[in-house]
Amino acid sequence: MDERASRDADARLKRIAGQVAGLQRMLSEDRYCVDVLLQVAAVRAALAEVGKVLVTSHVQTCLSDALKSGGLKDQRAKVDELMQVFSRYCALGPGSRTPKARSRRSK
Repeated sequence: MDERASRDADARLKRIAGQVAGLQRMLSEDRYCVDVLLQVAAVRAALAEVGKVLVTSHVQTCLSDALKSGGLKDQRAKVDELMQVFSRYCALGPGSRTPKARSRRSK
C-alpha cells in the first residue's frame, strides 16, 4: 500500500473509532433509537470509504505491479485474489447475507 493511502485509511479509522465511542455513549445514555441507528449508518458508510481507499491502493500498487512484472501464472493469481476480495467485500454490504447462508437457502 502506498504511504498516502495508508495515512488516509489510518485517519479515517481514527475518526471511525471516535464515532464508535460516540455510539457507545449514546447507548449508555439511552438515546433515541433512531438517532443511534443513524450513527450506525454513518459508521458503516465511513468503513465503506476505508474499503474503497484500500481497494484502490491495492489495484494501483500490488495488482498493477504483478500485472507489469509477473508471469502469466502470477497475473492470473492476482486477478483471482482480487475477484475473491470483491466477492467477499460486496457480500458484506447492507442487507447482504454471507455466502454460506445463501448456499444453505438455495438447497
